[in-house]
Amino acid sequence: MTVSEQEDVVVDALTREAAIWIERRDFGTWTEEDRTQFDAWLAQSPSHRVAFIRLETGWKRSELLSALQTFKPSRVTPSPRKRWWAIGGAAAAAAITVAAVGLSGAFDLKKPEFQTYATTIGGRETLALADGSEIELNTDTVLRVSNAAHGRKAWLDKGEAYFKIKHNAAHPFVVIAGAHRITDLGTKFTVRDEGTGIKVALMEGRARLDSTGKTGPRSVTLTPGDVALATPTSLSVNKKPAEQLKKDVGWERGVLTFDHWALADAARELNRYNTRKLVIADAAAGRLTIGGTFATNDVDAIANVAHEIFGLHVEHQGSNIVISR
Repeated sequence: MTVSEQEDVVVDALTREAAIWIERRDFGTWTEEDRTQFDAWLAQSPSHRVAFIRLETGWKRSELLSALQTFKPSRVTPSPRKRWWAIGGAAAAAAITVAAVGLSGAFDLKKPEFQTYATTIGGRETLALADGSEIELNTDTVLRVSNAAHGRKAWLDKGEAYFKIKHNAAHPFVVIAGAHRITDLGTKFTVRDEGTGIKVALMEGRARLDSTGKTGPRSVTLTPGDVALATPTSLSVNKKPAEQLKKDVGWERGVLTFDHWALADAARELNRYNTRKLVIADAAAGRLTIGGTFATNDVDAIANVAHEIFGLHVEHQGSNIVISR
């Protein structure tokens, strides 16, 4: 078996596993035990996350969902709990795989139109493209890059990435994030998925941001220091000093800098990089401001500041660190 054939076998196996998880979640009795096992499966490897996201995206787009509802079991509590998906559920999992993978060439796992990259929580990865461009992926990020000869295009499906693009006027580099499109005009910029929209910060050069929202298409050309926030209903641009923008990409070096941040906001940002979470238990504590530079993986440092500087109560509860007055 060639290396390529071995890779195909691995991809097919992960696709089947991802299909089973989707089938269990959408057509089964989903429990906390299922959630724990699923999270553990995702955490095993970025390739697991990629397989699941790719298949789930295709599954959501598939019009065969209603036809597969016949596989849904009745809502009864088995005693003992039977693993029904290992028997009849295999047919639903197979149907999910066929429906999702067969939608278009974008889901052709044999000859993909793009290469998918993913980082785990707290992970980072640097991609060196053939044209000399470089892309740095931040924590918990999924990015697809076109495999076409002149298809200088990437899709940010989740997370945050820093693009350092070699300009080519004949073939501009394009980043697509949801309903938003960023076109390189000789640029260094970051794109971050904020959940309700995207944030684009321009370090060098120029870039054009085109956004399609509920109010129609909008467009703006960004220059150094511009930070744009695009949502389905608005597009705003603010200026930031160059020094502040450098601090904002401190995650490249594994650090985060907080300049008079509310404790709740600092905790929320640090939680993006860690499975151990900071929980701010009351609003008053969350409004206290904090400053300094912290390692992205050092949640204890924030907890120590909260306790020693602010006199707050810090309690370890499982994987959470709860901070309160």
